[in-house]
Amino acid sequence: MERTLVLVKPDGVQRGLIGEVIGRLENRGLRLVAAKFIQVSQELAETHYAIHKGKPFYNGLIEYITSAPVMAMAWEGPNAVAAIRQTMGATRPTEAAPGSIRHDFALEVGRNLTHASDSVENGEIEVALWFSPAELVDWKRDSDRWIFEKG
Repeated sequence: MERTLVLVKPDGVQRGLIGEVIGRLENRGLRLVAAKFIQVSQELAETHYAIHKGKPFYNGLIEYITSAPVMAMAWEGPNAVAAIRQTMGATRPTEAAPGSIRHDFALEVGRNLTHASDSVENGEIEVALWFSPAELVDWKRDSDRWIFEKG
């Protein structure tokens, strides 16, 4: 069972798309295990985007993610990373598959609405960065047996 991070970034929050993102992930069969609506601190932003430090777009990323609140969530399920990234669509909205969130609601890479971890390993790291262990809820849905082949 994979666990991964999803952020509805400032543009998605400002456009009222939190419910749309949650609904699509729930409809996909993924299970929400943590959520919080927060104003991202400079420190958290710099840690989250540390891999991009020194790149020309780094300062813009930091300014952007700290410009308005985000909805941070941890989701789990079999193949959660791939399923979520498919649901979000390609990073560049004009290259995203029809029916994906970015295809349906975004036009530019700098306003692509969401962040989703790009690997299982990064999902674990990012969930731990954004959520304390006490904030993660371990639970089972009655419908899990109809969605997941294995417990």
